[in-house]
Amino acid sequence: MSQAITIAIVGRPNVGKSTIFNRIVGDRISIVEDIPGVTRDRIYARGEWLGRTLNVIDTGGLEFNQADFMTQIHMQAEIAMDEADVIIMLTDVRDGITKTDEMIVKMLRKTKKPVILAVNKADNPEQRAEIYDFYRLGLGDPYPLSGAHGLGIGDVLEHVFQLVPREPDMADDDETITFSLIGRPNVGKSSLVNTILGEERVIVSQVAGTTRDAIDTEFVIDEQPFRIIDTAGIRKKGKVYEKTEKYAVMRAMRAIERSQVALIVINAEEGIQEQDKTIAGYAHEEGKAIIIVVNKWDALKKDNQTMKEFEKDIRYHFQFIDYAPIVFVSAKTKQRVHQLPDLIQRVSDNHKRRVQSSVLNEVLNQAVLINPAPSDKGRKLRVYYLTQVSTMPPTFVAFINDKELMHFSYERFLSNQIREAFDFVGTPIHMISRERK
Repeated sequence: MSQAITIAIVGRPNVGKSTIFNRIVGDRISIVEDIPGVTRDRIYARGEWLGRTLNVIDTGGLEFNQADFMTQIHMQAEIAMDEADVIIMLTDVRDGITKTDEMIVKMLRKTKKPVILAVNKADNPEQRAEIYDFYRLGLGDPYPLSGAHGLGIGDVLEHVFQLVPREPDMADDDETITFSLIGRPNVGKSSLVNTILGEERVIVSQVAGTTRDAIDTEFVIDEQPFRIIDTAGIRKKGKVYEKTEKYAVMRAMRAIERSQVALIVINAEEGIQEQDKTIAGYAHEEGKAIIIVVNKWDALKKDNQTMKEFEKDIRYHFQFIDYAPIVFVSAKTKQRVHQLPDLIQRVSDNHKRRVQSSVLNEVLNQAVLINPAPSDKGRKLRVYYLTQVSTMPPTFVAFINDKELMHFSYERFLSNQIREAFDFVGTPIHMISRERK
């Protein structure tokens, strides 16, 4: 999968940022009202244009006063700009260039990120003719937009893709295993990274990880090359906004996209939080191999039931990734950290595993004997055969007589039978039903 491009839309209040955001992602996600300051937080969504994936961030309107909530909006906008590959500065043709626009431009120059100037509300030819005054902002060619009518968005996105060239797809036969540690702030990701890299590792190189400023580290253990993706907290530690939960989610999303294996890090002292499940959900939806890592295990007072009870709690809250192995570690004492590379390699191998159709159909025949296909109103489901169509994640197609007869529960049963027959620990399995013509 090619990495998604992240775009941040910034500008003063009431220039139409949320309308443009909704146009790009194709849904009404941001609140759209003609009242300044409606969007006071960053909103993230994913869109697609000409086959390329976009992460789009809508930000609160920027003003320059001392109000507390405006300070928060500035902080959120700075986070968005820091995360973005490209920034779209949105202005309003009806208002012309304002003092606030000029101050935002000064702020944008400090980011050293590519900036596209878009002039919204250019709904007719007369208004589009007025955009030339915006050259005075010094951001290059201004692009006329009409959020109300959806005009000009394609021109802006085409410019975005010119600024961020397509990265090569991650090859599934690449010997290097790419993994990341993701999770909320203060769960110990940085400490775990340092511990993993600090134990008898041969550091091969540090390479540019994305179109941004991340540095990935490549290392080798027992002749197996690994690449660890730089995630939240490694270089950004100490910044105020490092503690914001949505920032952690955005960093996690970017790391997940580029990983084969995602290690979901949970803080044993704090227990399972809702945000842990949100971040794990992104990795699951992306079809990545997953390991659940409970860090700071040394900090708990334990008896012989503590680990068992914690694991039971994880399985209850993370039922959607019941395939993910759990490991209890301490970056501080290095307890069980040595187990991670072997486990990463195992789930990565499972993620790439391919099963012959002949063997799959032996499993299918046994499964149908154990649990015959269901019937509905006198019509019986027939599963003719199974075949694997792709890896990363392993994806199987069941050819059947009628899709309406294939209930989710029976599809799940077949997936579980495949899991029992082969080692698919750590990886999701996708099952697709198709009617045989």
